[in-house]
Amino acid sequence: MLLKRVRQGKNSTLSELYADGLFQCYVLEDSIRDHKIKGQTCIPAGRYSLGINYWGGMNTAYKKRFPDMHQGMIEIQHVPAFSSVYIHIGNTHVDTAGCLLVGTYFHRDKLREDYEVYQSQQAYQNLYQVVIDHIKSGKVILSIENRLMGGNYASLSRGV
Repeated sequence: MLLKRVRQGKNSTLSELYADGLFQCYVLEDSIRDHKIKGQTCIPAGRYSLGINYWGGMNTAYKKRFPDMHQGMIEIQHVPAFSSVYIHIGNTHVDTAGCLLVGTYFHRDKLREDYEVYQSQQAYQNLYQVVIDHIKSGKVILSIENRLMGGNYASLSRGV
């Protein structure tokens, strides 16, 4: 899987997510910073294994919300100095808590200078069904690349 960061807001980062070269959804994260700060910074660019997390409050809530589909939370593993970093539902950078939020489309709020994603539940369900069996077999790597358009964060996106 490839997460291609394409736009930066004041407190948000917008990305496109691809599985086997096919666009799956938009992703929203917190801002890009040199060092990850819990709940305020996106995941550092790099390669990460995806796994399934079977415990915790979010897992329990999603099991109730999606009883016919949910088999555990999709977790981005081995994020330096962090754990329980998930792909989940939400709309704004306030909802991320340092995780990846998915949506079928996005909007840029001009007043706040930030991005938002929408139809998050639909995007999550679609993505989950596409990748869950592959993740359970331990075969999924998520590559995160900074390829921001325009002047936003361009200096750090060139070398990735």
